[in-house]
Amino acid sequence: MNHTNSLVIASGNAGKIKELQALLPNYELIPQTQFNVSEIEETGTTFVENAILKARHAARISKLPAIADDSGLVVAALNDAPGIYSARYAGLGATDAENIAKLLHVLEGVPIAERHAYFFCVLVLMRHADDPCPLIAQGRWDGCILEQPSGENGFGYDPIFGVSTHHCSAAELPFEIKNSLSHRGKALMSLSTLLSRI
Repeated sequence: MNHTNSLVIASGNAGKIKELQALLPNYELIPQTQFNVSEIEETGTTFVENAILKARHAARISKLPAIADDSGLVVAALNDAPGIYSARYAGLGATDAENIAKLLHVLEGVPIAERHAYFFCVLVLMRHADDPCPLIAQGRWDGCILEQPSGENGFGYDPIFGVSTHHCSAAELPFEIKNSLSHRGKALMSLSTLLSRI
């Protein structure tokens, strides 16, 4: 296999991998599971720290450049929770539905005008495990938390993330439109620009 344009994705999340591949068409994205790379404990206190941990771990084991995404939902009314704990908000191994249910429960009674939130994404690309200058890109997508889930597309908190520009949830957007608006789409566009310079 020719690995010239290959990047290992430090994730097992099928939804993330699909979005990343659509936005980086000139690269072959290989899930870290193909190299038996295990999930690493996310011990960082920020999205940047966790993305670096994941990218370094995948690059070290695969011996290939690795790209890692750390992203989450930040809700102003909850003192910026769930933040870096978004994927495990309802506990380790929680499903998307369980995380959504917990978030809706803690926001019960909070009026829609006070339910501002944003998705935040950090992408880190490390050329090798000891790369002293990893490429770091980020993106933000502002919206609000809806009172009930709506839509079948996307993953994670998409069914309760209200997109004011389109008057629907993120889970009701077509894939291509979501990618043009989303935090991950913005971070990838920024990363693509950085990649073009090297």
